[in-house]
Amino acid sequence: MTDPLSLIRKYYPEDNELRRILLIHSESVARKALDVAERHPELALDRTFLHDAALLHDVGIFLTDAPGIHCHGTEPYLMHGYLGAQLMRREGLPAIARVCERHTGTGLTAAAIAQQGLPLPPGDYTPETLEEQVVCYADKFFSKTHLDRERTVDQVCHSLERFGPDGVERFRRWQERFG
Repeated sequence: MTDPLSLIRKYYPEDNELRRILLIHSESVARKALDVAERHPELALDRTFLHDAALLHDVGIFLTDAPGIHCHGTEPYLMHGYLGAQLMRREGLPAIARVCERHTGTGLTAAAIAQQGLPLPPGDYTPETLEEQVVCYADKFFSKTHLDRERTVDQVCHSLERFGPDGVERFRRWQERFG
């Protein structure tokens, strides 16, 4: 596999605030995911993959319009995982692409996308493998607007409520398993 930092530099060639935000956030997610692997050897998680996938899970944010975090693209922010997945597939990294497209909320079902009229192509974007679940779980503890803080479990649950009760319940199951 290509070094994840070289891919970040490829898509974020300028040493600017957006790249700094992406790196700090992604490194926090990677540390949390690797902590899960350390505390749960019985899960036999692929640590190298967890690290690389956590660093690249948000690679598509530069294509979105989220000025609050210095993203000045044209697509809705909700598309960042889907767009990042397209980039990773072009790089020949289909497993990391799956992490990119499946980490929003606690994953998005085709039914939720249709019911809520979300700006995503129809499909099921829920984490399936343990590694996909762990990166998604770890990501929920860190925002890109408060890089110096780790959310509590209660804060994560509160932030997920807008996606509906299924996401909160999925996160609580992950907390029981990975926390």
